[in-house]
Amino acid sequence: MSKKLLNKVKRQFKSSVVDTHTHLGDDTLVIEPEGLLPILEYLRDDKDAKMNLLRDVTAVDYLNRMPRFEVVYVLYSIELKHQLILRVLVEEDSPKVPTAAKLYPISGWLEREVWDMYGIEFTDHADLRRVLMYEEFDGHPLRKDYPIQGSQPRVELRARERDSVEEFKHYYKEEEAGGSRENY
Repeated sequence: MSKKLLNKVKRQFKSSVVDTHTHLGDDTLVIEPEGLLPILEYLRDDKDAKMNLLRDVTAVDYLNRMPRFEVVYVLYSIELKHQLILRVLVEEDSPKVPTAAKLYPISGWLEREVWDMYGIEFTDHADLRRVLMYEEFDGHPLRKDYPIQGSQPRVELRARERDSVEEFKHYYKEEEAGGSRENY
């Protein structure tokens, strides 16, 4: 992708774009959270961008920086074969970003992972609950201030644990001579 598209988005969304840069072939837009949905929609629908695939949504925790978090969206155009990275600046005191699920349905699952690991809330998300950790888990483990040696509450198992050996009660062994199987 060229600098031309980055400048076009920067002109179109002056108040929301904080910075643009290209480094090692990655074109990046750094934006404010309130500009996320209009910029995503513009990049998806614009004839010069055609960003029709959301490859990933993740986050970065910069512990001693203001703003502390960035939510990173990796967009790709299947037709034009170019990629763009959106980095959304998120404050520590109110870590909220609007959900992109209406524009890119796959983001629903990816946003749940970000919420689970970093504690960044996606407003208007239809099903924002833990996906990698159990419901009773305290905190968000990929935050840099998460206590490494912290203990978690014990939870009762909902069902009896199954023994993997119980699943295979019957073993079969091929006889060398005839090639038939018999119960072992």
